[in-house]
Amino acid sequence: MNTTSYHVLGIMSGTSRDGIDLAEITFNFKNGFFSYNFGKTKTLAYSEKWRKTLAEADQFSKTEIENLDVKYTAYLAQQIQYFIKNENIKNLAAVCSHGHTIFHQPENLYTLQIGNRPELAKLLNLKVVCDFRIQDVLKGGQGAPLVPIGDKLLFSEFSACINLGGFSNISLEKNKQRIAYDICPFNIVLNYYAERLGFPYDDQGKIAESGKVNSKLLNHLNQLEFYQLPAPKSLGKEWVREKIFPVLENSNLAEKDILATFSEHISQQLLSAINHSPKGKILLTGGGVYNNFIINKVKSLSKSEIIIPSEKLINYKEALIFGLLGVLKLRGEINVLKSVTGAKENHSAGKIFLP
Repeated sequence: MNTTSYHVLGIMSGTSRDGIDLAEITFNFKNGFFSYNFGKTKTLAYSEKWRKTLAEADQFSKTEIENLDVKYTAYLAQQIQYFIKNENIKNLAAVCSHGHTIFHQPENLYTLQIGNRPELAKLLNLKVVCDFRIQDVLKGGQGAPLVPIGDKLLFSEFSACINLGGFSNISLEKNKQRIAYDICPFNIVLNYYAERLGFPYDDQGKIAESGKVNSKLLNHLNQLEFYQLPAPKSLGKEWVREKIFPVLENSNLAEKDILATFSEHISQQLLSAINHSPKGKILLTGGGVYNNFIINKVKSLSKSEIIIPSEKLINYKEALIFGLLGVLKLRGEINVLKSVTGAKENHSAGKIFLP
C-alpha cells in the first residue's frame, strides 16, 4: 500500500502564556496507521506586553476582544512567517493552529480562541486549519481536551498520556474507548506566584521545595467539587480565578508556602489520576515535566512506570497533535471523540481557510 505524506506546521499557544510553539512535522499514513517525524521546532516567547494583554483579555469588552483577535491574528501570522523564513521551510500542505484561548465556558456553549480568523491564511498565503474547539462545544461537549485522539493514534503503547501545561490532563483507554479529562491546574497557578516573587516560573520547583505545606489549605483544595466529578470534565482560567486564587489569597501564606502547598496538591491529584489508570507506562510531556520537585515525588509514589521522553516531544507534543488534528480534518476524518469530550457524536472539527 502506498504511503500518504503530509508536511504541515503544528502551532500551539497554551494558558501558561510562555510563547507560541511551532513544530514542522511530516505525517505518514500507511496500512491504516499514522507515524510522524519532527522537523524544525521553536518556541517564540511572548513579550511582557503580550503576556499581560493575554492574561487580562477575559476582562475586555466585546469590541476590545474583537480588536484583539484581529491584532493577534496579524501577530501570529508574523511569527509563523518569521519561523518559516528563518528555518527555510518549504512545500507546506497546511498550517494547523490552535490559537490562544481567552474564554472557555462549555457550560454556556461558549469557547473562544483568538487567532483563528480567515485572514491568517491570506497573510501567510497558505492553507490554514484552525478553530478546533467551538464545534465540539456546540455539540454538547467540553471542547477539551482535544489531544487524546493523537494519544490514541500516535502513542497507543502507553497506558496513559499526561500533559503538564497551564493545566494537567490525562488520556487513556478504558472499556475499549478513549477517555480523558483535566486533572488540576498546574503552571497557570505556579507561574503566577513565581512571578510575584520576580521569577517567570519556579525553576525545577526549588521555591516550592523551600516552603512549608499548609495542611488546612491542602485539604481545602483537595475537597473542591471538581475533583469529585466524573469524566469528561475540563478546566478554564475562569474556574481558577473563581475557585483557586481566592482560597490561596485568603490563606495569608507567604508565596513560597503557597507554592509548596499547591505543588503538593498537584502531586496528590496526579497520583490519584495515575493510580486509577491501568498499570503500565505513563507518558509525561509539557513544561511541567521540568518541575523536579513535583515529578520526583510522583515518580517515587506512582504504581506505574513514568516515562519522560525526548526534549522535543516534551515541549512540542501539543503542537504535534494539533498538526495531526489538521491533517485528519483535511482527510475528512474524525478528530474529536465523544467519549473524551462528552459531545453527542464523534466528529471532524476545525475550519479550513484558503489563501
